[in-house]
Amino acid sequence: MGSQVGSAGLMLVNTLINIYLFLLMLRFLLQASRADYYNPLSQSVVKITQPVVGLFQGFLGPVAGRFDLATLAAGFVLKVISMVAIFMVVGVGMPPIPGLLIAGIAALANAILKIYFFAMIVMIILSWVAPNASHPGALLVMQLVEPIMAPVRKVVPPLGMIDLSPIVVFIAINLVDGLVVGALIRAAGISGALVGL
Repeated sequence: MGSQVGSAGLMLVNTLINIYLFLLMLRFLLQASRADYYNPLSQSVVKITQPVVGLFQGFLGPVAGRFDLATLAAGFVLKVISMVAIFMVVGVGMPPIPGLLIAGIAALANAILKIYFFAMIVMIILSWVAPNASHPGALLVMQLVEPIMAPVRKVVPPLGMIDLSPIVVFIAINLVDGLVVGALIRAAGISGALVGL
């Protein structure tokens, strides 16, 4: 009974860390896509993640250009430390460093792909029910997915009123998740349940 409670507690902690990692990668992607910084949802994400990101901004410096290295580093270090802690608590001991580093990269990639996956679903639903929505959340989703949608739209023209680019992006997300992230997780030799949401 005690081991079941302990294992449930570890899974809960792992899930909470993955949710926080999700928020960190959302912050990274909002910066990369140049989404509206003053959007209330952007501000919330920044406030929630700043305590951890702030630690890394000290030596990586403020955001320069589109890619916020401090946020990426914060997510990577948080995930690696959490995996080490879980291994220690379980009593397995310290996993190999290369495997941990690969698993950390896989976790970041997994979180980024999940964000795009959910954002695409929201975008498609919005395009059906509220194509001209001006809600801050709707605007943020559109700004988030536009950088990956625009190049695909150039290659895949719409068929009449039907835009096929979301289907192409969904297939690409699933391929990258299955092939690249799957290969990274296998190379790391660490349980997929520890790496992703």
